[in-house]
Amino acid sequence: MGTSPLQQSGGRRPLLQNLLEPGGLVNKVFPNADAAIADVPDGATIMVGGFGMCGVPVELIEALRRKGTKNLTVISNNAGADGFGLAYLLATRQIRKVIGTYIGENRLFEELALRGEIELELNPQGTFSERIRAGGAGVPAFYTPTGVGTLVAEGKEVREFGSRKYLLERALTADFAFVKAWKGDRWGNLVYRKTARNFNPMMATAAKVTIAEVEELVELGELDPNCIVTPGIYVKRIFQATPGEKRIEKRTLRKRADG
Repeated sequence: MGTSPLQQSGGRRPLLQNLLEPGGLVNKVFPNADAAIADVPDGATIMVGGFGMCGVPVELIEALRRKGTKNLTVISNNAGADGFGLAYLLATRQIRKVIGTYIGENRLFEELALRGEIELELNPQGTFSERIRAGGAGVPAFYTPTGVGTLVAEGKEVREFGSRKYLLERALTADFAFVKAWKGDRWGNLVYRKTARNFNPMMATAAKVTIAEVEELVELGELDPNCIVTPGIYVKRIFQATPGEKRIEKRTLRKRADG
């Protein structure tokens, strides 16, 4: 893919200049995860894609752990699993608050939440998805019937439309979005594979700076335009991840039939 302006300058030039190669060609490629997250400050709000162990930007998370950025608010479906993903940042106490839907297979997360050592905001999963989608679409809030009459409704406006009550839910946005994709090009166009698509496309639209970790970085023109899910206009930075193990959260086996 060639050397990006960021590699040439050490990241000191303004972002707009960093995106331009000689001749004015756009290049959003960063050398690695550490360079891509170098300016993430303490106290940042970060959306992190993934569902369980699928579609999780693990290298971006690990780079943030190495950097030591703290007091983070993380918006993610779940906070990783034991010894995987966001669990690394929980173990180092770099996360202050989690906005998500599911504690999941993460004992440390459960313990921290029960002891009050981390702030936790749980959402119904559909509401969580729509809050992110609304944030990316520029819609500040919306009404939903989900959660009416439950703890979810505490402190929220309730209105009646027709004969049904609805809660006002506010959109979610972030300073950064960490997303994982199957393929991407230097303009930031992204293609996801199967279940790894999950929350990644929505989050890519709802942050000031979207950073994409891709399994394969391809040349311009190699992606079928009809298959592009996230247009590059949403992506500010992209890098190719190091090939690694794809973990399975729950492995189920059955006996093989004779013959």
